[in-house]
Amino acid sequence: MQPNDQDDRRAGRPAAAEHHVLDPATGERVATVPATTETGIDQAVRRARAAQCRWAALAPADRARLLRRFAAVVDQHLEELALLEVREAGHPVGNARWEAGNVRDLLDYAAGGVERLTGSQIPVDGGVNVTFAEPLGVVAVIAPWNFPMPVAAWGTAPALAAGNAVLLKPAEATPLTALRLAELALEAGLPEHLFQVVPGAGEVAGAALVRHRDVAKVVFTGSTEVGRSVMAACAAQVKPVTLELGGKSPNIVFADADVERAASAAPGSFLDNTGQDCCARSRILVQRSVHDRFLELLEPAVKGFTVGDPADPATQMGPLISAAQRDRVASYVPRDAPALIRGEAPEGPGFWYPATVLEAGETDRTATEEIFGPVAVVLPFDDEADAIRLANATPYGLSGSVWTRDLGRALRVSRGVAAGNLSVNSHSSVRYSTPFGGYRLSGLGRELGPGALEAFTETKNVFLNTEELT
Repeated sequence: MQPNDQDDRRAGRPAAAEHHVLDPATGERVATVPATTETGIDQAVRRARAAQCRWAALAPADRARLLRRFAAVVDQHLEELALLEVREAGHPVGNARWEAGNVRDLLDYAAGGVERLTGSQIPVDGGVNVTFAEPLGVVAVIAPWNFPMPVAAWGTAPALAAGNAVLLKPAEATPLTALRLAELALEAGLPEHLFQVVPGAGEVAGAALVRHRDVAKVVFTGSTEVGRSVMAACAAQVKPVTLELGGKSPNIVFADADVERAASAAPGSFLDNTGQDCCARSRILVQRSVHDRFLELLEPAVKGFTVGDPADPATQMGPLISAAQRDRVASYVPRDAPALIRGEAPEGPGFWYPATVLEAGETDRTATEEIFGPVAVVLPFDDEADAIRLANATPYGLSGSVWTRDLGRALRVSRGVAAGNLSVNSHSSVRYSTPFGGYRLSGLGRELGPGALEAFTETKNVFLNTEELT
């Protein structure tokens, strides 16, 4: 039981509701987690403020040492964390192991930035001008269910490194890895209450965090619809916010590309995490002259993508997160819809959906809306200008891929596509050492990379009049 639930009972308020965590592969309950109330959020913020003051007062080298120790403790529990991710999110165990390792690596990377978070000295007349990068205070990180561990770390690690306290609200469906990471932080020696996990409903715990006057910044990853409401609430307090929202990313294949390689790589770009990925390349744009050849090559690649038990290391694609998400995905693909390619999915319990490739018109909802499932559409294009036009024909702009052997074309198209993260002849968009974020409805601000810590600081400017100082 969370301390805030005990406090609610003592004060005569109703106890916090509980949330059941289900295994997406079986539909069975694996845990029950109490939900944090609005009162609980207020108490957590108060504790975090006190802890943050002590944390910010530590020497930078000491903060860095503790974060590295946190990374080392995570490293000792990689398999445990991965198996928790398999159970609560249905991720294939190979993916889950990578995700746990990503948390460790990001903590290490952020720790390396603590002592490099320096100000500057600016030449001015009559004295000396210096700047300081000061922590914001208490940061709220609202994490999604599709990548519970790594996305939580994207906000948490640099915020802590910059001297802030963090309140992490995981998605209702996937709180278990977050709760375990908070325990490991204490085991590593981080101060009590510096990093707290506050599970609960978005409309209760999440909304309370966003509205709280002592939360200095909100980092939100989720749908564009909810992101808008988070941004509006933060605007009322002139509170900074980082938003990583939806996507409908293009995978652009030119005729001069290695078409065989592009086709064999395409399934992983929209079936990874069962398509529950804002970066999923779910719009495959293929130059008309190689369109038919590409589809011939794509079909065996899609059907050969291994779907099954997430605990099996050979599995490449597991279930969707919930029955509701399965129903949402299915609503885009009626049973009589003419599919170019349709894979297989396990029968029986669990939230399974087969890999599906559709042919669509460029204005069809399957080609413009984020489905967030293992469904892609194929659209032909004529030339470079047409490819860029189609790539930009949605309100999103998160990621994308360009397949070509022409270096000039790769650069021209990369500059022409309105997206924050692009890959040439690959589908790699996210590294902890490079910035990540989107254009337009895909979000606001950047996470990760060398500038990650600065996003959790305020710049203070100080002028010293040396003519008056003794």
